[in-house]
Amino acid sequence: MMSASQELEQAATKYAMEAVRLDKQGSRGMAITMYQKGISTLLKLVRLYPNYGLNTVYIQRAQAYQERIKALQGEGPVQPIQPQPEKTEMMEPSRETDTDGKASYDELVLKEKPNVSWGQVVGLELAKRAIKEAIVYPVERPDLFPLGWPRGILLFGPPGCGKTLLAAAVATEIDAAFVSVDAASVMSKWLGEAEKNVAKLFNQARKTANNGRPAILFIDELDSLIGMHSNEVGGETRVRNQFLKEMDGIIDKGRNIHAYVIGATNKPWALDWPFIRRFQKRIMVPLPDHEARLSMLKLYTTHLNLASKVDLDEFARLAGGFSGSDIRDICQSAHLRVIGELFESGQASDKHAKPRPISMNDFRGILEDRKPSVSPRSISSYNEWSEAFKAL
Repeated sequence: MMSASQELEQAATKYAMEAVRLDKQGSRGMAITMYQKGISTLLKLVRLYPNYGLNTVYIQRAQAYQERIKALQGEGPVQPIQPQPEKTEMMEPSRETDTDGKASYDELVLKEKPNVSWGQVVGLELAKRAIKEAIVYPVERPDLFPLGWPRGILLFGPPGCGKTLLAAAVATEIDAAFVSVDAASVMSKWLGEAEKNVAKLFNQARKTANNGRPAILFIDELDSLIGMHSNEVGGETRVRNQFLKEMDGIIDKGRNIHAYVIGATNKPWALDWPFIRRFQKRIMVPLPDHEARLSMLKLYTTHLNLASKVDLDEFARLAGGFSGSDIRDICQSAHLRVIGELFESGQASDKHAKPRPISMNDFRGILEDRKPSVSPRSISSYNEWSEAFKAL
């Protein structure tokens, strides 16, 4: 029987290996999520077992994953992190590609059922209500919907604001089969197989729904698959046409099956009208407001040792313009800073030694070294597109 520490080590390794796999295939959003889970697990291991022999390695790994997240979010160069000759080498991020540039269907499709509750989706009340009306209520009481229900839902907005989290939460809520794929990987990795595999994705969702279980097909970075292209080659046109055909089959009003397509994009303006109109619900997922930022900070710092003078309300004010992902990274950075100090002081070998409490100055220092990942100009673009195309 494994000890608690071994279980945490195994979980951290699992998250990291999945993050590296997704990173290698170009699935940035899902890779970031898995890197964050790996960081959280490593920090939990260090916190619970301060005298553990590999803690220094785990802190280094957590810091490496955080740097990788910053790079994937556009805050640093997207370069491979060189493997270290450690026991945990298999957990190192890498951007190496397969020799033939291809990936199999199973390698590009994530089928693991998410475990995300509505409570983990902080704020976004308008988006949550719209999704419940489109998916949750029809699943619970289909008899109340004589005109049918939407099956295409487009989530758009700045990166790191919860689009993937929303899709995962609704899948958990209705106990749906969850199939997730990164559209950029479909186009870059499937090559000549893309058209056939798009059909396979939709067939899998329909088959599950016809057998009585709801199915959600989540397509991240949708603009990579069905965006406007001025110089399309024949293969791209066929893939786009195949997607249109499959979407029409899903949204057929004469078939009341519980198969849903949730598309997520950071570039809604890159979509053209034939595709936009097939997503009957078009929901903006915005940057968190002050109240949402405060709720996020309370959630992310629940298990952190904060100094008594830390003012989360003031922190939420200072973090205006930051995304939910940014705020999580700031909290993790502060935690890594005080743990790093403990190890650098040489006191970590004492199992009774604890990192000092995280102070307001720690948070302020990190905020001074970071800029929001979303520019004000981008926010204006999202608001303009929302005014023109939103459908709640």
